[in-house]
Formats: sequence, structure tokens, C-alpha cells
Amino acid sequence: MSTINKITPKVGFVSLGCPKALVDSEQILTQLRAEGYDISPTYSDADLVVINTCGFIDSAVEESLDAIGEALAENGKVIVTGCLGAKSDLVKKAHPQVLAVTGPHALNEVMSAVHAHLPQPHDPYTSLIPPQGIRLTPSHYAYVKISEGCNHRCTFCIIPSMRGDLISRPLDQVMQESENLIKAGVKELLVISQDTSAYGVDVKYRTGFWRGRPIKTRMTELVSALGDLASDSNAWVRLHYVYPYPHVDEVIPLMADGKILPYLDVPFQHASPRILRAMKRPASSENNLTRIQEWRSICPEITLRSTFIVGFPGETNADFEELLDFLKEAQLDRVGCFAYSPVEGARANALEGHVPEKLKEERRARLMGVQEEISSARLLRKVGRRMTVLVDAVGEDEIVARSSADAPEIDGLVYLPNTGGIKIGQFVEVEIIGSDTHDLHANLIPSRVIS
Repeated sequence: MSTINKITPKVGFVSLGCPKALVDSEQILTQLRAEGYDISPTYSDADLVVINTCGFIDSAVEESLDAIGEALAENGKVIVTGCLGAKSDLVKKAHPQVLAVTGPHALNEVMSAVHAHLPQPHDPYTSLIPPQGIRLTPSHYAYVKISEGCNHRCTFCIIPSMRGDLISRPLDQVMQESENLIKAGVKELLVISQDTSAYGVDVKYRTGFWRGRPIKTRMTELVSALGDLASDSNAWVRLHYVYPYPHVDEVIPLMADGKILPYLDVPFQHASPRILRAMKRPASSENNLTRIQEWRSICPEITLRSTFIVGFPGETNADFEELLDFLKEAQLDRVGCFAYSPVEGARANALEGHVPEKLKEERRARLMGVQEEISSARLLRKVGRRMTVLVDAVGEDEIVARSSADAPEIDGLVYLPNTGGIKIGQFVEVEIIGSDTHDLHANLIPSRVIS
């Protein structure tokens, strides 16, 4: 009796871009495995390659096009998806050999292209797919995308033209995904979207249901429910991309009560009212300094992260100095800064008063210099304190961890000597013994491994 050796088709995968694109990649990978495809770690062993691209700024476009070219050279069969895929003409002009091009959050279109060029294997073993799906992050933290797209039309941004208007995920889906992740051992849920504060606006905050309990499809209610879910397993919930709408004030008491991490990622982008109007930023009329003071009065432990753009068209020396004054007054914990990039399709490109590249870089360097002094001073205040940290890496001599103030890959780290017995994904209590511009140094408190 002879047996037929089934050859499982293999798909190579390249994921570029932001955490929101990473979630798209995880969803595609999950569906591929659910349908019986294997995922190949190399071009040579793959039957075709899917590339999830980024197209937000010129350097990202170049990186994506280079990745497509490399995959074509190494494999020859490439499907392109993601933000750069929204500019299909650009992709096809640069690489006419690609099999198919789709835009972002296009799971069905990607799978249709895969089916057309690499037929689905028979009898897929869906039971082999864990409930949390296939993920690209370490096993102890995960991104949870609660919505797609954005209703704002900031003049420097082309994301709405690529990802469309806001579409909020059903609340029960977000909660079920989060529960599956926590059951799988995830210790930190990072809530992301293009505009986290706007969650539910598109569905007029309709009531959803979770475990038979009515919950409004709105950021405050969702975050509260996630906090309840996470507290049962001693997990963290961290908020990203939160626009400073008035109702954001409602989540600060949740932080003070320990339901979610006292961490808020708020993209202020600038401080000059004139530049904010030119950017068409939401909440540009808000008195953000007053808001920050109120947040800290409610939750003194809150960590505030933000990003800023310097060299925006029309930005004068006075506008820039106003931004520096804001930084000195706000005393933000974590700051990222970008020199304005004239992304193709951005309306800001048509504005007058473009700032010379050299001056942009000078302003960016000055801003980061000011922020480094602020960051160093704020971290120095933590020396001598005890805090809980989450272990990210364990080396032979050193452990790398993060505190509640540190989001993965974008914020600082906590370093401590490896005295043995500590594993990745554990919470441990430490005493801070030193600090520098961005990071902390600590010693493990004996017998204080929490989980």
C-alpha cells in the first residue's frame, strides 16, 4: 500500500512599518496557517512571498520598494500589500513583475491573491492554530488594534488616503482577542489605532456586549473593561496614539486606580497655535499645558509621551521657540521628534514658507537636546525608588526589562544584573540605583519575582 507524500505550500513573509501594520501582518499569517500553509523563514524555501509595506514617508517608501526588489530577485513571486500598496501605480511602475498589489488592512484581497498563485492545500488543520493567532511580537506582549483608519485630515499626513476613514472594531471582538492573548501568557496589551480616542465615533458609541454585560463602544468603557480583564492575570494595559480630546480626562482616574498603566502616548505635534492650525490638528485650541497639569494632579505617576514635527512649512523661529518653551513647561517624560518630510500627496506640501533642510535638522537637534536634559532630570528622580518591571531579555550577565513608563522599542529600558532564576515575561520588583539620559539601572529585590 503506497502513501502519497503531501507537500505543504510555503509562503515567505516580510512585515514593514508601524505596529498597526504589524497587526495586519499577524492577521494574514494567522489566516495562512489556518488554511494549511506553512510560513517559510527564507526566500529560497518559499513558493511565493507576501510583503506588507509602509508608505508613510519617503524613506519608508524606499525601504519598501527595496524589499520588494530583493524578494523578486531572490524568489521571483511576490504579492504586495500595506500602505504603499495604496499607491499601486508606483509599485507596479517600479516592479512590474509583482503578482498582485493590495492596500492596507486587506486580508481577503491578500488571501485571494495567494489562492490564485498558490492554491490552498486540502484539509487544513485549523486546530493547529492557537486562539491568539500567529504573532510577530515576543510571547509576553502584544499589540491590540481597536480601529482602522482616521477621520482627521492633518495636512502632513496621507494615512487616511491609504487606510480610509475610521472603522472601529466591534467591542466583543477586541475583548475576545485580548482574552485569548492573556490566556496564552501575554503580560502586556498595547492598545493601538490611528486615533485611539475616537474609538466608537463611527458607530455613534453603540452598546456592545461582553460576557452578557452591556458596554458602550467608546474608549473609556473599552479601556475599563480591558483593565478588569487584565487585572485577573496581573497583566498591563498600555494606551498609544491618544489624541487629547476632552474625554481623555476620563481615563486618568483609571490609571490612578491601577486599572491600566499610568502611561499616555499623546501626539501633540507642535505647540504654536498658528502651526497647529496649519497642520489642521484636532484639539489645536486646547490648552494642553493645563490638561497636563490636571492629569498629573489626578495621577502623579503618569508617564507622558509625545511626538513633534519641526520644520513644518511656515514655521518661524518664533514658532519653534514657542515649541521649546512648551517642552520646558510641560516636562514630558518621553519625546520623539521628526523633521518635516514632504510626503507625496500631503496637502502641507502646497503651503508657503518651506524650511531649508539644514535648518530643519538644526531645530530637531535643538529640541532633542532640550528634551534630553528634561528626560535625564526626570529619570534621576527615580533613583532610590522601588518599582515593578517586566523582563524583556535575559543575558548571561544582564537582564533587560521595562517599567510602566517604557513602551517596547520606543522608550527606555531598565538594566539589572542577572543573579539567576529570572525568565523572560516575568514581573520582578527592583530598586533603582542609577539613571542616564533614557534608561535606568537597578538591582533585583530578592524574593520579589511577582509572576
